[in-house]
Amino acid sequence: MECASVEKDKSRELLRLLEEDSRLTAEQLAKLLGTTKEDVEQTIKRLQDEKVIVKYPALINWERVDDHPYVTAMIDVKVTPKRDVGFDEVAKRITRFPEVKAVYLMSGASYDLSVVLEGKTLHEVANFVSQKLATLDSVVSTATHFILKRYKHDGIALDDQDDDQRMVVTP
Repeated sequence: MECASVEKDKSRELLRLLEEDSRLTAEQLAKLLGTTKEDVEQTIKRLQDEKVIVKYPALINWERVDDHPYVTAMIDVKVTPKRDVGFDEVAKRITRFPEVKAVYLMSGASYDLSVVLEGKTLHEVANFVSQKLATLDSVVSTATHFILKRYKHDGIALDDQDDDQRMVVTP
């Protein structure tokens, strides 16, 4: 039983390291974890097969790319859940739209689903909401919020204009 617990802890630590920097090599990960390269490769393969590791994305600060052609919106969606499937059916339908980047079931809010969407223009996002999203059977209402600027994403500060990280203390 203790061996399984150690394996689980090593897998979690491996996942944490990969989430922090997915460019680490198997050799580097093995050194950090105190194990072999082969063990790391087998664990990664198993986690990929189990769909625990889904993808290795790069975090891009698109505001630094000239003429970035997209706007990002966060849409609050109020839904009437269906018997036996709850919110899952409508959430799965929403995830099928290629412009949808994320869908989250929310608690403690006045809405049920939070949808993150990318479009080329504000008008394109508005058309998606009015013609595709709001017309779904279970959707009761929507509220669209446009992201004007990203300061931090996935734990990474994107605006490093001020390298001085000290807090200002005033009397």
